[in-house]
Amino acid sequence: MKNLKILLPVLILLVATLPAVNAQEVKTIKIGVLCDLSGPLSTYGHDIKNALTIAQKDIDNYFKAHNEPYVVSFDFEDTQVNPTIALQKVQMLNSKGIKLIIGPMGSGEVANIKNYVTQNKIIIISPSSTAIPPLIGCTKPSDKKYIFRFVATDDFQTKAIAKELQSAGIKAVVIVYVGNAWGKGLYQCIEPKLKDEGIVIKDSIAYDQNTADFSSYIQKMANDVNQLVKKYGNAHVGVIAFSYEEVADMLSQIPDNSILFKVTWFGCDGCADSSQVIKAAKNKPVIKDVGLYSTVFEARGPAFKKLVEEYKEMGYNHTPCQYALNAYDAAWVLCLSYAQVMKMNNGKYNASLMAEIIPKVTLNYSKGVYGVKPVTGFIKLNEWNDRASGNYGIYYVTKADKWDMAGKWYYKNDTVVWYHKPTPPVITATPTTTTTTETTTTPAKKSPGFEFVVAIAVIATAALIRRRH
Repeated sequence: MKNLKILLPVLILLVATLPAVNAQEVKTIKIGVLCDLSGPLSTYGHDIKNALTIAQKDIDNYFKAHNEPYVVSFDFEDTQVNPTIALQKVQMLNSKGIKLIIGPMGSGEVANIKNYVTQNKIIIISPSSTAIPPLIGCTKPSDKKYIFRFVATDDFQTKAIAKELQSAGIKAVVIVYVGNAWGKGLYQCIEPKLKDEGIVIKDSIAYDQNTADFSSYIQKMANDVNQLVKKYGNAHVGVIAFSYEEVADMLSQIPDNSILFKVTWFGCDGCADSSQVIKAAKNKPVIKDVGLYSTVFEARGPAFKKLVEEYKEMGYNHTPCQYALNAYDAAWVLCLSYAQVMKMNNGKYNASLMAEIIPKVTLNYSKGVYGVKPVTGFIKLNEWNDRASGNYGIYYVTKADKWDMAGKWYYKNDTVVWYHKPTPPVITATPTTTTTTETTTTPAKKSPGFEFVVAIAVIATAALIRRRH
């Protein structure tokens, strides 16, 4: 009994110290996040950050419930969709020992960090880079061993856009695009597809990503569109804008009476659901006349509704964008893959093994093998480690100053289902600057009388000649 009294305090002390030992054994999965928090994609960048804040809570709870010794932490870095800044941020994260990254968002950024992440065996999963592999410097699948993308590439998106235009009755277009790898890639991808649909490309205009003055581009676009409208009518002419949120600045700088506001505009995933566009439309109502019908990859899975509920509970009063959903799933795949690598490799991380198992973990995650369900539905990766399936939603700017779904493109049968088919603005007058005096001047009244006199003289002369013959 005496010995028990002596041992009891020792046992209590040992039990009390067990949680501390366990806490020391818990490993933190450090993930860098390269997103735009202050540049042309900041609307989506903040959505990604918000969704990953929820992912951190959900993943930590999962590991705790399954007695897995892991927690996750995110290091958010603002790249402004600038390739140079993206590389600097990757180098900084690497210096901190972070070898897993969600992002970056832009294809130009991915192209610029490709060599560095490959050489340093850093795994990245971009939620929004869509340029086809050759345009980010990858000529064979092995070039992308450490680069994954959870969004379909522009080869898919341009199929959707081409069919969208054909279904809307468009016969000719002018294309304006940001002059980086992403913009050029979209143009190169869509050019043959539009030709296959019988749609004429009048002109393709590349602009400097860093420009603040679009006046020269606007003038060129207006001249092109004016010629097309004369030939095809405004109902069959469109403007395609492969732009980020700076398309809002472009539209804001167009004169209200421009021919550019008399045709339908078509955007892409770089500007769909942009708050900057809505802000511009409120200040310049004529923007709402062109619709800016924009495609965005749209995949919804069984866990989508739950995430939306969590999102709103966190105080975010809107549905997270698709890129945020992709980032959420990317976080799960990275964490589940990391935990599996540690089990397979005696508690040691191995980047090559990580790259090998991510496709398998992605497949199992899509199937619900781990007891959690993806928010973006089934994720199928092709040999390039890019997502190989998915539909596209088509969104437009409504008269109520908001984005709403206009239709959907289904990749399995290449068809568009419209809920709000584009209707071009009505041309009631020549869309150039005019004044009252120009339409009611005296010369305009004199001209018909003069022409009448000339006509009588010609008729009389002709009659005289017939009589002589």
